[in-house]
Amino acid sequence: MVDNFRKNFKYYFVVLLLISLIFVWYVVFWESRKGLEVWFLDVGQGDASFIQAANGNQVLIDGGPNRKILNELSKVMPFYDRTIDVVIESHPDSDHIAGLIDVLKNYKIKAVVESGAVSDSSGYLELERLIEDKGIKKFILNSGSKIDLGDGVYLDVLLPPSNVDTSKMSPHDAMLVLKLNYGNNSFLFTGDMEEKMESYLVFNGKDIKSDVLKVGHHGSKTSSSELFLSRVSPRYAIISVGKDNKYGHPYKEVLERLKRMNISVFRTDEMGRIDVISDGENLKIK
Repeated sequence: MVDNFRKNFKYYFVVLLLISLIFVWYVVFWESRKGLEVWFLDVGQGDASFIQAANGNQVLIDGGPNRKILNELSKVMPFYDRTIDVVIESHPDSDHIAGLIDVLKNYKIKAVVESGAVSDSSGYLELERLIEDKGIKKFILNSGSKIDLGDGVYLDVLLPPSNVDTSKMSPHDAMLVLKLNYGNNSFLFTGDMEEKMESYLVFNGKDIKSDVLKVGHHGSKTSSSELFLSRVSPRYAIISVGKDNKYGHPYKEVLERLKRMNISVFRTDEMGRIDVISDGENLKIK
């Protein structure tokens, strides 16, 4: 047995060395990425976006409708990273939060951010129970709040308004709308926001101009008014939507409006996961 080990020692050594080199390369690859990276995850008919700053701080906005979020996270996070700094629930619709149940079961979450909107759905109640059972810090944020990721990356909370009781509002009126800022680049995350709250942002003078717009409500005809789009003035529009979904999202009228305004459209049902990289000045989409 000892003779066999000696005979095969070089082989075992080479294999171990190769494995070590591959692991080191893998770690260096993940840790050496610079700037801000935002992934619009392919979760089907739902919403989920993952943000990573250059310093490694991470935010997950929504988790889609099911366990598909776990596969998507495995593609944008290294296998050894099982911690997410902040999970944000834009509002309690199941196609935005049901997948977060599996996220909380499989990852360590440092903090959860909500708008204060509530639901009596089983998914929402289970998610709230998990947050409590795991002792995760929970914050209710509204307009004027800020989430600082460091290195010049931060999220401004634009909605819900600070002077309302969101627990008594429709989830689509009480949702978190966020603007991500890094240098001269910005992203607007609108959840399922509809025209009513789009108008609120416009007429209350909120700074909504952004390079990248996550199109509201999967491209529904109840969102993305011409007035709102003109104020945001995005270069790129991201539509998170399921292929051949029963709702007819995104609506033809919305697509035509975006085209007419010379806004480049990227869809998860056509492209899968969409990766946007920013150095604070320039954007690269792949």
